[in-house]
Amino acid sequence: MGYPDQRFDVNLSILFTELPLLERPAAAAAAGFTAVELWWPWIETPTPPRAELDALGKALDDAGTRLVGLNFYAGRLPGPDRGALSVPGAESDRFRANIEVAADFAASVGCRALNALYGNRVDGVDPAAQDELALENLVAAARAADRIGAVLLIETLNAPESPRYPLVSAPAGIAVVDRVNAATGLGNAKFLLDLYHLSMNGEDLSEVIATYAARTGHVQIADNPGRGAPGTGSLPLERLLDELTKAGYDGWVGLEYKPGDRPSAEAFEWLPATARAARREPAGRPSAGQRSPDGL
Repeated sequence: MGYPDQRFDVNLSILFTELPLLERPAAAAAAGFTAVELWWPWIETPTPPRAELDALGKALDDAGTRLVGLNFYAGRLPGPDRGALSVPGAESDRFRANIEVAADFAASVGCRALNALYGNRVDGVDPAAQDELALENLVAAARAADRIGAVLLIETLNAPESPRYPLVSAPAGIAVVDRVNAATGLGNAKFLLDLYHLSMNGEDLSEVIATYAARTGHVQIADNPGRGAPGTGSLPLERLLDELTKAGYDGWVGLEYKPGDRPSAEAFEWLPATARAARREPAGRPSAGQRSPDGL
């Protein structure tokens, strides 16, 4: 057990951001990784030109990297926004316009996990009305994800850094997962278990893992405090990932941490180079439509 037994991917929206978007897959590959994930890269638009989508797909393919996680449009991220789907008006409309675009792009590159950030509470809007809008949009997203054989991920954040975001505990995230699955009957909504965010909320991480590992569709990690690489804080990340494995989770673990005041390529010394390339498909997951040279 330990880090070498995990299946890691690099989040290219927080690591390698010193490089242009289209250069990041190759940089991740040069560091030894074969799988990556992304927040929605076009923060200004939910419907980028086809040429830009194709260029990103080509960059992933040329680098031999597989995209294993993609956010739907989430507003200004990084920035003040925390999603769009529960925000009435233009932002909700943008999310809806993005659903099929994101799903089609994910299908074209073999990505089978789509993350839908819930969105902040809005002054003067009834939270119940936001929750109703959120469910409507999440149902549409779950159906689009199901069309391409993907899971829909529901993520909890942390209250200190996202005080207006309503999903700041594992039970809150799971409750939304349950509502979406009950509304669609598809069962493809899953929990995104982010150990950094849950630790910032003061949750018992071992208890969360034991309780919700079977409902988890993706995992992300960063150390705490500081949201840096494993070993820069005090979280026992290696032990916690072992607990996830023992609880039956065999999916991807996204490296969603800040590199600090150094190039991103130097932020992986905690992980042996031989453990960076993902070697096999998670059990029970659909095969990718596109496969990189190493068989992912």
